[in-house]
Amino acid sequence: MNGQALGGLRSAPRRARGINVYLLPPSRHRTAVLAARAHALREFSTLSERKLWLALSAGKCGVSFRRQVVLADRYVADFFAPAIRLIVEVDGSVHEHTVRADARRDEKLRRLGYHVIRLDAKLVLQELEAAVALVRAAVDRLR
Repeated sequence: MNGQALGGLRSAPRRARGINVYLLPPSRHRTAVLAARAHALREFSTLSERKLWLALSAGKCGVSFRRQVVLADRYVADFFAPAIRLIVEVDGSVHEHTVRADARRDEKLRRLGYHVIRLDAKLVLQELEAAVALVRAAVDRLR
């Protein structure tokens, strides 16, 4: 990557090359990359995300949700209810290896005034109504 590709910044170190937008300062470039990533995540969502989206978009929780939303110019949330600033994350098997990073991310989002709940993908796939009940309980707490 050259300096122009990063909005005038020097190239990132070799180990950080690629589209690691979290290393970049807020910029139009990073915003565009995150918007493209969110769009791709909407297009190629997991089965558990699709199932939960069908339930959330049907209004079963009493608030409207958006999916794969860029927040704070840094994070892409699986589902977001803007009226109550609730973020719902669906964690698949990859999150077994990212527990500490997820906790740091959640804490940063909480400091920014967001509320985060995490649902296991297996729960969503096997017991969708139970997953929706957890989301509904969080919505009721925040109203």
